[in-house]
Amino acid sequence: MQKIEAQVQLRAVPPANSGHAHHHHDHEHGELNLAATIISVVLFVLYLLYSKQLREWSIMGEYAIALTAYFLAGYNVLKAAAQSLRRGVFFDENTLMSIATLGAFAIDAMAEAIGVMIFYKIGELIQDKAVHRSRNSIKSLLEIQPEFAHLAVGTATTQVSPEQVAVGSEIVVKVGEKIPLDGVVIAGESRVDNSALTGESKPISAKLGAELWAGAINLQGVLRLRTTKAYADTTVARILDLVENASAKKAQTDKFITRFARYYTPIVFFLALGVALLPPLLGSPLGWQAWIYRALVLLVMSCPCALLISIPLGYFGGIGGASRRGILVKGANVFDALHKLEAVAWDKTGTLTQGVFEVLNIVPHGELSTADLLQIAVSAEQFSNHPIAQSIVQMGKKQGINPANNWSKWGMAAEIAGQGLEVPSPEGLVLAGNAQLMQNHGVELPDLGADVQTVVYLAQKGEYLGYINIGDEIKSQSFAALGELRRLGVQKAYMLTGDSRAAGHSVGQKLGIDQVFAELLPPAKLQVLESLLEQHGNAVAFVGDGINDAPALARASVGIAMGQGSAAALESADVVLMGDDPGKVATAIQVSRRTQRIIKQNIALALVVKSVFIGFGSFGLAGMWEAVFADVGTALLAVLNATRVLR
Repeated sequence: MQKIEAQVQLRAVPPANSGHAHHHHDHEHGELNLAATIISVVLFVLYLLYSKQLREWSIMGEYAIALTAYFLAGYNVLKAAAQSLRRGVFFDENTLMSIATLGAFAIDAMAEAIGVMIFYKIGELIQDKAVHRSRNSIKSLLEIQPEFAHLAVGTATTQVSPEQVAVGSEIVVKVGEKIPLDGVVIAGESRVDNSALTGESKPISAKLGAELWAGAINLQGVLRLRTTKAYADTTVARILDLVENASAKKAQTDKFITRFARYYTPIVFFLALGVALLPPLLGSPLGWQAWIYRALVLLVMSCPCALLISIPLGYFGGIGGASRRGILVKGANVFDALHKLEAVAWDKTGTLTQGVFEVLNIVPHGELSTADLLQIAVSAEQFSNHPIAQSIVQMGKKQGINPANNWSKWGMAAEIAGQGLEVPSPEGLVLAGNAQLMQNHGVELPDLGADVQTVVYLAQKGEYLGYINIGDEIKSQSFAALGELRRLGVQKAYMLTGDSRAAGHSVGQKLGIDQVFAELLPPAKLQVLESLLEQHGNAVAFVGDGINDAPALARASVGIAMGQGSAAALESADVVLMGDDPGKVATAIQVSRRTQRIIKQNIALALVVKSVFIGFGSFGLAGMWEAVFADVGTALLAVLNATRVLR
């Protein structure tokens, strides 16, 4: 804010996104709509029963009852039409409905005008109910937002907002409470319900050292956690952001229908105008009133409500249905890409494998002992948070070997992305990493053959010291996940990994991967993905979880991130799978195909019914009541069909 003018005053305004206020407003709005509809129906029934008597008694009384019933039912439509006209939008469904019903009043077809508005109003109420049901499927996710945290200060606790808790603080979570921030258990033991986050109902064990997510519910014992992330960076905060922004991204079908309605509505209006004017001017014996009535019928029949309402609702329902299964889709446009996939490219570590490494064997070179090699490795790897580095440090602890505590005095350790570590030591520069790192420094390596998995080579002062072989277990769900994708017609599976060729091909062979690309740095991974996209006509998904996967996730036709992955991966992805089950990739494709199928059914239903009844109306074979069915009835059928995607 650069400047405040003298005549401008600042005042506090309640948050626009207050959930309670919004719910209260919606509830009141719904009750008023229902009350207005009931009163309108009662007056309409009285009008139908006593219209003749009312006209004989007082034509003003007849019009008073008719207009009251009409405005109670049609107020929202008339208001929306007036707002559209003020904005210069002359052709939309509200304008068509208003012109048709006001015209019916003008030619003394008041019963039909009131009936159209009442049935349209009832249709709106049912549609609102369907939309509410779709929103409720997502609302359960939004309710996982924690409201407070018990900040521990010594033996006392203070209740504060989660946003106020700094990283590294200690918090206490009581039984039945939501975990307010991501953290590690430092005291206590319990079972935790992650179902709102992952879609999996089975509680997980929370013991000393367990990493827990914000939004999960503590079921049994009191837990003390040390926070690992600020609230804005927690899993739950990222989920909320994804869900709140998902429906803003329109799918291609949705965009097409919006464009279609923009041209369709004025065409229909001028067609109706032609029906009203041309036959009488050309000498039709039916007269002006009959043709004007047919034109008004045509306007009611041709309203594009079924298309404009049911298609966005179908996508919204798809997003909701996916979220109930622990799959967060960032926008309706993602469904269009998901159902066309021909191939899926997978990262290996943490995606198809557990990402929990263990040291399989330590192989020193020359006269160096196993303990000496492990001592050097532990001292170097202490400077990295990479899971492989931590597995080596943990092996050292098990064998009573601690990192050298004086290495940091000799200079800063440098971590080379996708390669390893360069660590200054009292005896010279230590290298700990893959073959690429060694080659960059001119270190000659032995041929290890195909019996090793992930290898960490070690060298000091340019001399090779030996290697440590690291193993990573394949997830049990990975086998079923790849089989299910093939059953769905996604025939090609690729693996893009930064790991060694031996490790990559070992996992790829066990899983039946079609082609394995190994030892890829992020730029090379992106280059391989580009060639796959060209090969498969831009219909390739990429599934990953690490920060090095972010470029590939952003470039793929559909980027799919595992929910426990890095913030960069989640930000770059189009779909986020809560939990670590790769089988949810197939589930996401199934939901997208079901969504697309239902939306195509709705488009066909609306166009066929509208075309038939417009023909009937033009030749006088259908009246205003049939027009109500063609408009409101078709919209209701399409909406009810759209809600099936939630199941």
